[in-house]
Amino acid sequence: MTDQAVDTDGVKLSEDTSAEGQFLGRARELKELRADIERAGLDTIAGRKAPRARVLLIAGKPGSGRTALAGELVRQVADRYDHGVLRARLSEPDGTPVPTERTARELLTALELPTPAGASEDDLSDILRAALADRRAVLLLDDAADAEQVDALLPDTPECLVVAVSGGPLTGIADVRPCTLGGLDTKSALELLTRYTGAVRITVDPVAAEGLVEVCQSQPSALTLAGGWLAARPQAAVADLAKHLHTESDEGTPLSRVFRLVYGSLPSPAARILRLLSLAPAGQVDPQTASALAGCSVNGARAALDDFVTAGLLRALDSPLPQYEVPGCLQPLLRALAETQDRPAELQLARARMLERTVRLLQSCRAITETDSPQVRGKLLGMPSSLRFPHPRAAADWLRLSQPALLASARLAVADGELDTLARRLMSQLVRAMVAHFGTRAAAPELYGIHRLVLDVAVRRNLPREQAAALLNLADLDAQTGRTAEALARYRAALDAGREANDPYATGRAMESVGGAHQELGDYDRAADWFGRALAQRLARDERAEAARLYGRIGAAHTYAGRYGEALRNWRAAVAGYRKNGDVPAQARALSELARVQEYAGRPEESLLTCHEAVEWARRAEDVRLQAALQLRLADTLDRLGDPASAALHRSTAERMLGEELQEGAPAPESLEHDANACEIRSTSAED
Repeated sequence: MTDQAVDTDGVKLSEDTSAEGQFLGRARELKELRADIERAGLDTIAGRKAPRARVLLIAGKPGSGRTALAGELVRQVADRYDHGVLRARLSEPDGTPVPTERTARELLTALELPTPAGASEDDLSDILRAALADRRAVLLLDDAADAEQVDALLPDTPECLVVAVSGGPLTGIADVRPCTLGGLDTKSALELLTRYTGAVRITVDPVAAEGLVEVCQSQPSALTLAGGWLAARPQAAVADLAKHLHTESDEGTPLSRVFRLVYGSLPSPAARILRLLSLAPAGQVDPQTASALAGCSVNGARAALDDFVTAGLLRALDSPLPQYEVPGCLQPLLRALAETQDRPAELQLARARMLERTVRLLQSCRAITETDSPQVRGKLLGMPSSLRFPHPRAAADWLRLSQPALLASARLAVADGELDTLARRLMSQLVRAMVAHFGTRAAAPELYGIHRLVLDVAVRRNLPREQAAALLNLADLDAQTGRTAEALARYRAALDAGREANDPYATGRAMESVGGAHQELGDYDRAADWFGRALAQRLARDERAEAARLYGRIGAAHTYAGRYGEALRNWRAAVAGYRKNGDVPAQARALSELARVQEYAGRPEESLLTCHEAVEWARRAEDVRLQAALQLRLADTLDRLGDPASAALHRSTAERMLGEELQEGAPAPESLEHDANACEIRSTSAED
């Protein structure tokens, strides 16, 4: 990360590799939890089959080692569950509960299952339960804020196990006995210190070591910081640290007392970087983020982060990239320091620097996919080396691994309300990068959330043009996932916003999309009416290509309604428009549709002539698939006209064309026939 934004070679996310020897103590708790898995539940005692997964609850204060215990328990029992372990954090670093919708989406993504864009919380919970119904899996739900969060994610099968971590009991979930954590046993606490200090300093003064454990109340987080302080001072005795802590104020928890000592010993630049890490989105930080927050070099930031790991102030994540996590128990302490020692304007400037760096990284991430353009290549070369990616695969890896933090950045920027300009730039670049690397369809669930954030900012800032764009994008995603009524409402709102902004593009697109939604709902009269309104606007602006396309949409609506005379008139207008524009492929497709409607209208001779004309234009357009489908239509028409010999000839021609296409990897004949018979015109998405 010293020279480039990312230095991976297409590697995959590493699996959790926590080793058995890394976990200390808690033997009694582990034994009880494992026994609780086998314990007969209330349903079993009553002679009923358990309807839901067994829930194990590990309760304790932040810093008590509750997450580590949950991780060790899951590691020990994971081999019983064929479909592995799913992990989710149910609270933000500031303690805000994570919406169930987002958690369910993350778990479905981990299962490599589709998550419909814009789906409701209940729908996603149902999809998750259905996915787990025939699986044996473990769900580790960390930092649960309340019972409702856990209950919404519980699998409806006793074959799964849920391990929940919270600060206290989860009242409302039946048949759950919490395992409440205190401190480590003295032996394990001393061993934890030994890992940092080595055995000598502990064995030469066991009384001082036990006294230090007592001062820390055997809390793993406090002991970790104490061990880091001693490791950085090889000449210091354990008694020295105990003495320092005894002279400290008795205010606060053991963790806060040790943290004050460790923080006070940091050089001023390092202390400032540490405070500013409280602004890192989702509690995750990398050298680029730390560099931007502190306004220092990337190399300097990475050195500071590595020092913080050694001191127990950060955790290095198991990732191909240099990524770190601020322990949840330290988040409130860091926030308090930042609020008291940094002026609000300085914190806002740090946020702005972080967002600006993120925007530039996203620009570089997208630009690496467009290096065929000399202009883009020049722009890339003009960027600092620390912002450049070596190749598209490295950029895609960075985007995938950083996606949770990037989405959190967007949410925080919008919630902040003071950096809306940067927030809008960030969301624009995030959309473009995700589309460039993953495609619109694959990224649709995340894009839906981003467009909702864009809409929030546009409404807050009274930006009707951006409101219209966000509403159109959201409506398109609603329409793609079958929520046509919701899409229609948003298209109408987009139309109002487009009119307010005096934006002809948004207005025309919204009118056409309103027509498309009515057509999908089977209201062909309103569909034709709205397409006609959009057509009038296109004609007034002399937008001939769009006008020709809209004639086709009106023709399709009338066809569905059985008004073949109106349909023929509009399809002929579409053909004429494409001819004037010189759009040969579109002219061939429009002639094909015209021939189909003529056949519906009981004019087989006219349909035959139009089909022959369409074949000729399809040949000029080099559209073999359309030619083949038209040959099949000719064969069917000739059969109905009583000319089986000619029909057989056309059918043979179609089969020959299809054979050649299939050899080149084209779709099967059924899909070719569907292509020829389907109405071609659909609304297009607004540019992001």
